[in-house]
Amino acid sequence: MKATILSVLAAIILITGAVFLTGNSNRQNDSINNVNIVDGKQIIEINAKGGYFPGVTKAQANLPTVIKVNTKGTFDCSSALVIPSLNYRKNLPLSGETVIDVPPQKPGARLQGLCAMGMYNFSIDFN
Repeated sequence: MKATILSVLAAIILITGAVFLTGNSNRQNDSINNVNIVDGKQIIEINAKGGYFPGVTKAQANLPTVIKVNTKGTFDCSSALVIPSLNYRKNLPLSGETVIDVPPQKPGARLQGLCAMGMYNFSIDFN
């Protein structure tokens, strides 16, 4: 009986550690370049799973913009995306790409996205 309990506790600790390490490793993506300009349109890629990555994006002001939100087996609350300033609220697919059109933003504008519970968020700063 003691061996079974110890085995279960060890498994829980290992699984929790793996989840913690995987979730924190995604934070390193905050420094990636996720903005491309194609045919005069700015395309910003955000990954949604266990939060939004990168958490902060620097973008150009005064350009038509598209946010592409990518999901891949996303079951957590980051699949329920809200962007208040755009009056946008949508449940994202478990896996796939969701395209959100954003009108040109003024310099200094900040666009914030968050999950429906407010636990996870991202921001796009327009310069």
